[in-house]
Amino acid sequence: MSVKQTSRTLLERYRQQYPLLWNIVLIVIALLIMAVAAHLVMQIGTRHGARRRVPDFTGLRLDEAERVAHKNQLRLSVNDSLFVPTYESGVVLDQLPERGVEVKPDRTIYLTINSFREKTVPVPYVAGRSLRQAKNMLEIAGLEIAELIYRPDIATNYVLEEFCGGKQVSENSKIEAGIGSGITLYVGAEPENDTAVVPMLVGFSLKQAKSRLWELGLNVGRIGFDEGIDLLNQREAGVYIQSPAAEQTAALGTRVDLRLTLDRKKVEEHFKAAEKAAKALAAERLQAEQERADSIAAAALREAVDAATEPATDGFRGDNEGFFD
Repeated sequence: MSVKQTSRTLLERYRQQYPLLWNIVLIVIALLIMAVAAHLVMQIGTRHGARRRVPDFTGLRLDEAERVAHKNQLRLSVNDSLFVPTYESGVVLDQLPERGVEVKPDRTIYLTINSFREKTVPVPYVAGRSLRQAKNMLEIAGLEIAELIYRPDIATNYVLEEFCGGKQVSENSKIEAGIGSGITLYVGAEPENDTAVVPMLVGFSLKQAKSRLWELGLNVGRIGFDEGIDLLNQREAGVYIQSPAAEQTAALGTRVDLRLTLDRKKVEEHFKAAEKAAKALAAERLQAEQERADSIAAAALREAVDAATEPATDGFRGDNEGFFD
């Protein structure tokens, strides 16, 4: 009997004597074969080991960027556009992933290009609403606040009038403005309620800092940028200096100056110092408010005591003189 026949006989005997074990062994072998096959397919499908370094597409026209992407076996997809007058239409402004990142072939690179024309949006009517509601409506529409101008009124921080490009916005007007345009709001303020506490802005982006100031009834003042900041990377910059400082009391409509940098270490260092100063100012303000409240309460108490101890003089004398005259 040959070796092949002997092996076949042994396998047949094991299959008959141990059917359950036989089936388990067959299942395990099948799973192993499937796992190996799947691994090989994944290796081929993902091109394991093949890498491409993402080129710098910023500054290129879209057709040039397409040629560079094809050369590097990459795909491009335009997912956003901005209108920046200083750049040529169709030029790549931003990309994700950024240049220098290693990716696999056929990876899609998402681009932001300069729009061929300025996008315009309808200006929402916000008069009669609270300042916070008005700010949110303008931001949702893609607009921002150019200036807050306060007028004496019983409705503090409610919008009285709204202007866009010198034109008053009414409920029925159909005014449109470019994305990012500023809207001037005239806002009411009671004389005894016309101050705000300057918020902590160190560490915020410019967009976040603006939104926070407008929400509290303060204006954005001068904006300064450290070297290296432009329209493309401005979103990554953080505030590291503000004036007036956080926790100071300021009149509604006060302008707050900002300075931004791309240096995260500089932001962290200034944040620690600003936070410490803000805590000290907050404590001083709370103490002054408490002293003022105590002084008002003491004055009110003195008036009440004086009124209670003052002798009655409504047509009566302090003794019985003349009572029987």
